[in-house]
Amino acid sequence: MTVVQVPAMSPTAPREADLYPPVKAYLQARGYDVKGEVGAADIVARRGDDLLIVELKRGFTLGLFHQAVDRLALTDLVYVAVPAGGQAKALAANVKLARRIGFGVMTVRLRDGFVEVLVDPGPYAARLSKPKRARLLRAFDRLQGDPNAGGATRHGLVTGYRQDALRCARFLAVHGPSPGVKVKTWAEVPQATRIMADNHYGWFDRVARGVFDLTPAGRKGLADYGDELDDPVSSA
Repeated sequence: MTVVQVPAMSPTAPREADLYPPVKAYLQARGYDVKGEVGAADIVARRGDDLLIVELKRGFTLGLFHQAVDRLALTDLVYVAVPAGGQAKALAANVKLARRIGFGVMTVRLRDGFVEVLVDPGPYAARLSKPKRARLLRAFDRLQGDPNAGGATRHGLVTGYRQDALRCARFLAVHGPSPGVKVKTWAEVPQATRIMADNHYGWFDRVARGVFDLTPAGRKGLADYGDELDDPVSSA
């Protein structure tokens, strides 16, 4: 990550033109000959055979990404420059997208013209996250049927965890207070005791050591979500 200090800018509301002097100074300090508004590009810089383009904007927009993609047809060295600040999470997401597309991102701190390069242009080498992939596959395998087709149900998103909790609740609704081990076996929910003990939805009540019953909230949950289960009720 590269940074450079340049002369301060006006503290007034940022304009694209306010970004030009700091970015120009940044590039000149690295040996580039810099010119503004060349062709369709905001900044074009040249250093020997290297051709670099920077698009200036007051903030990230879809149009800015479109411009950067178009400039990649002219050179591999394409940056976008925006004022520093704003939401860190949104900035990180935009930088991540820029990296995947292949262009760089600069920010300019308005109060003093401080330029920071957050990512340089270059081909993106995707890295598979094995833990995230494994979690997604577990969630897929755990989810019965396709209850969220077209989005969440009228009562909210149905997850595999919620379906397991519903199986526990349905068993208790039929059989009354029961030991967790019995619910685990007959409802076919390996984590039944843990789910009922954690009581994430407020559906369960521990009435004795290892024994659980259904709360009024649990009965309402069954009424709201029970049709999301299509397996038969187990009987003891």
